[in-house]
Amino acid sequence: MKPVWLNKKISLKGCAEMKQALRNLGVETVCEQARCPNIGECFSRKVATFLILGKNCTRSCSFCNIQKARPLPVDRDEPVRVAQAVGQLGLKHVVITSVTRDDLSDGGAEIFAQTIKLIKKKLPQVKIETLIPDFGLSLDALKIVVAAKPDIIAHNLETVPSLYKQVRQGADYQGSVNLLRMLKEISPQLKTKSGLMLGLGEKTEEVLAVMHDLRSVECDLLSIGQYLAPSKQHYSVKEYISLEQFDCYKEKGRELGFLHIQSAPYVRSSYLAAEYLS
Repeated sequence: MKPVWLNKKISLKGCAEMKQALRNLGVETVCEQARCPNIGECFSRKVATFLILGKNCTRSCSFCNIQKARPLPVDRDEPVRVAQAVGQLGLKHVVITSVTRDDLSDGGAEIFAQTIKLIKKKLPQVKIETLIPDFGLSLDALKIVVAAKPDIIAHNLETVPSLYKQVRQGADYQGSVNLLRMLKEISPQLKTKSGLMLGLGEKTEEVLAVMHDLRSVECDLLSIGQYLAPSKQHYSVKEYISLEQFDCYKEKGRELGFLHIQSAPYVRSSYLAAEYLS
């Protein structure tokens, strides 16, 4: 049974209006595809995280609700629609993420870059955060995204290394840590970010070890939240983390030197994203 602090309600009216606006704009959001529990709160504030490169993912992570299927060809007009949506929604801080596209030679890096550049051209005052897949650990792909000059590049480790085979199939823990290191080597001034889900069966010392690994590659920003299974077919919740434990992780993160850390049950990588730069 869920604890009492996991009782967030979804505003169906606010969701319906925002969903219709997004469909009219021809864009997709990870908020909808991943069944985020914060969707009502964010959509009521006209805030969304854009999902680019289609809706079909080439990976099969057991925690994720994104559809696993053969991807469709890349939509070259998508960056234009996303930039238009950012303007029409009046966003001041935008988060852009994508499905994993192992079928593409650059993993989709060029579409990320085009989207960033169009937003910067049309709306130079908007802060841009990209939440990227691993791009097959390609240094060239990372350079393409970094060259577009987003304000933050995020890449989520998601969980501790001992759970990767069960939870994050097709990914490599050390590879993802190295990806964050490479970003800093390409651009030392770039703000980097990562995210963790708790309640998957990890131990406290494992979480702390991951936090140390992130700081060892100079990761600046961190989000920590409670994993909630999107359905009974997904990886099951093993534990509900106490509010006190979330607070402990937040304090430890500050001690380790993260510039900003959010740690609470409903925290997600792009939830209240603008606060990481405040």
